[in-house]
Amino acid sequence: MVSKVTEYADDSARILSRIDTSRPHTARIWNYWTGGKDNYPVDREAGDQIRNLHPGIVDYAMADRHFLGRSVHHLAGEAGIRQFLDIGTGLPSADNTHEVAQRVAPDARVVYVDNDPLVLAHARALLTSSPEGRTDYLDADLRDVDSILEQAAKTLDLSEPVALMLLGVVIFIGDDEESRRIVRRLMDALPSGSHLVLSHTITSPAMPEVDQAVAFWNEHGTPKLTQRTPEQIVRYFDGLELLEPGLVSCTRWRPEPGEGPEPGEGLEPEEVAMYCGVARKP
Repeated sequence: MVSKVTEYADDSARILSRIDTSRPHTARIWNYWTGGKDNYPVDREAGDQIRNLHPGIVDYAMADRHFLGRSVHHLAGEAGIRQFLDIGTGLPSADNTHEVAQRVAPDARVVYVDNDPLVLAHARALLTSSPEGRTDYLDADLRDVDSILEQAAKTLDLSEPVALMLLGVVIFIGDDEESRRIVRRLMDALPSGSHLVLSHTITSPAMPEVDQAVAFWNEHGTPKLTQRTPEQIVRYFDGLELLEPGLVSCTRWRPEPGEGPEPGEGLEPEEVAMYCGVARKP
């Protein structure tokens, strides 16, 4: 179905040689927190230490995952989007972007992008497309904008609306202006009616334990993370039309019953240190 992934995935030894199991990695720790099996002892140890510093970390990992499902369901359904460019895919788990989208619209097309060799090794799990739709996987870094767009155009029609998914990936670009420039370049290449879906770890005086957890991670793990304030994060949506409820905690973006920590009656879901938004390009 997808020659590019077959080319990479068939060379298992070359892929596995790129995986460093001596240091914890964010994608594998995220996988551990969300109940996956694609992680190593070093990841589980670091994950447990971070959880000791910030016991709510698993809640916001799950909140980000639930946000993905709700946003894709909305875009494939009410917004009528049929194309998704998911950069910073992470390890396959339940309800990946193409699974959610194709349940709503079987003809949806999805291109996944990641530069983690372990994700690449499991790329076939991301390619179980419906017969009417299509999925592809690109081995690329978020900074490789021109390459991503060129290769994605082999699967997606970039003259038609596309949902650009950037969940928990802009945090790996340390420079604010560079990160905004990357997001702008990607959105500039997409037509009117396209959407940006973005989530990002925040820093807030009300959540000092998050700063401690990130500091621990940046000392011991890879790649390094950059936190930003909500005021900084909302700038990624400059020039776009933010959908309701705007930039909010992932738990508060159109929540459904039974997802995440239950609030008291009549209260909003509990906040987590992962903020998100969905915006339309005019």
